[in-house]
Amino acid sequence: MTDARLEQFKKMVADFPDSPMSHFSLGKLYLERRQYVDAARALEGAVRLDPTYAAALVALGDAWAGAGEADKAREVLGQAKQHALAQGHPGLAEEIDERIADL
Repeated sequence: MTDARLEQFKKMVADFPDSPMSHFSLGKLYLERRQYVDAARALEGAVRLDPTYAAALVALGDAWAGAGEADKAREVLGQAKQHALAQGHPGLAEEIDERIADL
């Protein structure tokens, strides 16, 4: 049985390897499925391509938290908060603080 959605996102990464959004989309699917290590791998690709991508950093923090890597999650979420504030998103920064507090 094939998984069309997963294959679609993998193809998007293959077709657009320099697009942070393609890696982010794949990572979010893995995160949704609780495949935390796979999610972290994909999301790291998004962050490598765009280190200021706050949403990808938040999702990466969630992936590391789900994988039981609280220290990595805290580090990444701290970066996400800095970028969220720099980009004028105080609400996101508050949401990130809540995630960090839950670790």
